[in-house]
Amino acid sequence: MTDDLLLVHGGNPLEGEIQIRGAKNLVPKAMVAALLGQGPSRLRNVPDIRDVKVVRGLLQLHGVTVRTGDEDGELILDPSHVESANVADIDAHAGSSRIPILFCGPLLHRLGHAFIPGLGGCDIGGRPVDFHFEVLRQFGATIEKHPQGTYLVAPQRLHGTKIELPYPSVGATEQVLLTAVLAEGVTELRNAAVEPEIVDLICVLQKMGAIISMGTDRTILITGVDELGGYNHKALPDRLEAASWACAALATKGDIYVRGARQIEMMTFLNTFRKVGGAFEVDDEGIRFWHPGGELKAIALETDVHPGFQTDWQQPLVVALTQANGLSIVHETVYESRLGFTGALNQMGAHIQLYRECLGGTPCRFGARNFRHSAVVSGPSKLIGSELVIPDLRGGFSYLIAALAAEGTSTVHGIDLINRGYENFMSKLRDLGAHVELPAEQPVTV
Repeated sequence: MTDDLLLVHGGNPLEGEIQIRGAKNLVPKAMVAALLGQGPSRLRNVPDIRDVKVVRGLLQLHGVTVRTGDEDGELILDPSHVESANVADIDAHAGSSRIPILFCGPLLHRLGHAFIPGLGGCDIGGRPVDFHFEVLRQFGATIEKHPQGTYLVAPQRLHGTKIELPYPSVGATEQVLLTAVLAEGVTELRNAAVEPEIVDLICVLQKMGAIISMGTDRTILITGVDELGGYNHKALPDRLEAASWACAALATKGDIYVRGARQIEMMTFLNTFRKVGGAFEVDDEGIRFWHPGGELKAIALETDVHPGFQTDWQQPLVVALTQANGLSIVHETVYESRLGFTGALNQMGAHIQLYRECLGGTPCRFGARNFRHSAVVSGPSKLIGSELVIPDLRGGFSYLIAALAAEGTSTVHGIDLINRGYENFMSKLRDLGAHVELPAEQPVTV
């Protein structure tokens, strides 16, 4: 498909201003949470991305009225008439997102049953959905697996339980929260994820009438209530998109003001950005990121769950590290296959070697399992335009950064995948002076 192809003419710094809106990792989940309420909810700062469209479609299939509000980026969600959806219609959404798994708890509460199709998402490593189903069993659901998907039934009201996650998974934490708020009794969740998007989801649920307390030791206590109302909420900004543009500024020797970016959720990233040699300036409206000149510095980096360095920040930063002087070590501890995107960077002229060992940090759960989850990046390297096929959301944006930093023209296939998490990225590229073109167009620079 030609409309899924982008020609990128590299070598120019990205300069200018772009706007980010609500976090991809919060907004679709807050939309699902609206299912739990007896009245309408109002969600603001909603980005125009694929995952939002998928959840909007799924909600509408289940009888939820979803309409745009008076504000730009505002959705009004009314779940007054929740109903069962046609299996074939639900199945049509299979493969487009992993969000449907989070419909389980709310639908079990509202309807007493749920159907979940096969799930898609980015191919960056294991995200076992079986654990979600095991969690739901602990709440009292019965589960039957069929070729077209999974059927869940709640013979009676779901009940609170005690759950300890083997790893602080964001998805599993969201599943517990969305199920426990209307379950009878108290749910204790240990080793929970505490990402800012999780905290924002808890704020949404509390506005609806939920009783949720967070401990300092990754323990969350949820006291079930009999009924929830709607909410009025402005989604927190997308710190992952903000960091992607920051890395683009660094790799292209540019200067980008990210309006809407917020310091508090990005402190770990900002520290690392400064260590590499990037410069930033925070004000009340956003953050300016720029390459101050001189050499970038090699670093040792280890990804981790919040408050550590986020795995979604790793891929864009690796592109910038190809331009740093010396050997950088990157140890990926969250997704075992997330360094696979580096092969294409090597074809462009980067020098990145992958290892099975846990390099530069503490041993992780992938160390003895034969996964190439550590990288040594030798720089600086001159990148040359190449043929690129986007593998996943963050890897795809990283390829765009590499193509923009490279000398010559790159042909990037699969750009439609970037629409999952980056709102209006083509317009933003052009606003920053990127020299890009769709095959049917003439080259455009701003």
